[in-house]
Amino acid sequence: MRCITKQGDGGYHLNQSNANPPQDHSSATSRWGSFGHKSDVLSFLLDEQFQLCCYSELRADQEGLGYHIEHVENKSQNPPRTFDYTNLAASALHSEDDLLIFKAQSWEAFGGHAREKQKSVDLTRFVSCHQPDCRRFFAYLSDGRIVPKDGLDLSEKDKAQYTIDLLNLNSPYLKVLRQKWWDELDDLVQEHLQKQMDLHHLASIDLVPINRKLSRFFSLTRQYFGQMAEQVLQQQAPGLV
Repeated sequence: MRCITKQGDGGYHLNQSNANPPQDHSSATSRWGSFGHKSDVLSFLLDEQFQLCCYSELRADQEGLGYHIEHVENKSQNPPRTFDYTNLAASALHSEDDLLIFKAQSWEAFGGHAREKQKSVDLTRFVSCHQPDCRRFFAYLSDGRIVPKDGLDLSEKDKAQYTIDLLNLNSPYLKVLRQKWWDELDDLVQEHLQKQMDLHHLASIDLVPINRKLSRFFSLTRQYFGQMAEQVLQQQAPGLV
């Protein structure tokens, strides 16, 4: 999970709605359901997130999937933040089309649509994508799993595992895609070593944005290339460090 730096305010219509925020769950649900400018807000969110899902870092568009606007603090728990742009993020999956596909395939939803995230969230344990140090809580394994990072204390490890479970970040769907991505990186590195090609250039291909878009699983790639990734980011994309 990478920290999302909020930019802008989500536009005029969102701010107008937030000027008189809902005060209870019922009105939050009703007013959000009738809000007619979600596509504009989603566009703002995806631009600041470089098209990555806020939790899984999936490029949903590359998988033939969509996104929805995620309330990091659920509407049911904090109705006044329903139209608060600093509480919003873009998460895979599309709220209707993709969920039907996942249901038909007996796949479990993840991210903002994960079963547990739809319930009450313990915000004292939840690691948010808007938290500046969120990336330090997680590590990625070659088998596709995401796990609490080594070196965390017991409280931090609990937060990491709670967040992984809450968002279902080890869903079989995501694990398969992450393992495939790790294997692709392995193959490319071996090819570059055999042909004595520049590994820094290889790392930059999937770490540096192109047209405000990042490659899938940015944090996995960053971890994979280690110190080389940090050098590339410092030189070519310091805003992502």
